[in-house]
Amino acid sequence: MKGEERRQEILKRLSQEETPVSAAVLAAAYGVSRQIIVQDIALLRAQGAAIVSLSRGYRMEEPAACRRVYKVVHTDEEVERELNAIVDLGGIVEDVFVSHRIYGTIRAPMGIRSRMDVKRFVEGIAAGKSSLLKNVTSNYHYHTVRADSQELLDLIEKRLEEEGFLAPLQDFEPVECSGCG
Repeated sequence: MKGEERRQEILKRLSQEETPVSAAVLAAAYGVSRQIIVQDIALLRAQGAAIVSLSRGYRMEEPAACRRVYKVVHTDEEVERELNAIVDLGGIVEDVFVSHRIYGTIRAPMGIRSRMDVKRFVEGIAAGKSSLLKNVTSNYHYHTVRADSQELLDLIEKRLEEEGFLAPLQDFEPVECSGCG
């Protein structure tokens, strides 16, 4: 299979998959190295393909939906409860970021859309030596959450507030809260 054919097959596969596909899985499927797949993804992106990288692999970016940034605060033990509160109402946690006084904004993609994703994330943190990003800012952090409607985002905000996770924004915090787009 030639490179262009392989790249078209990769696009087709990523468009059909609901969960991320790792470079190793793609490499095995097409009989090439993982590095070739990484190069293929770079070429596809350069051609305008909306492919996003997550810790578990690649997937096609979803069409624009409603998004909102929430500032939250909680302990390490409450992470699972916080993320489940979001996904249970149909939200997708796109990322986590902190605003550090010295380092500025530090952001990491998450792509958490189900309780299974939450479980994998919590287990991954527990199994490693890394700590949660929120720990560099006294538990305060932000999530960009995507949902199908502003109404769902309102319900998520209400749930986060009821659970005691929602933190008030300060005047100096440069957080863009965007709506449907």
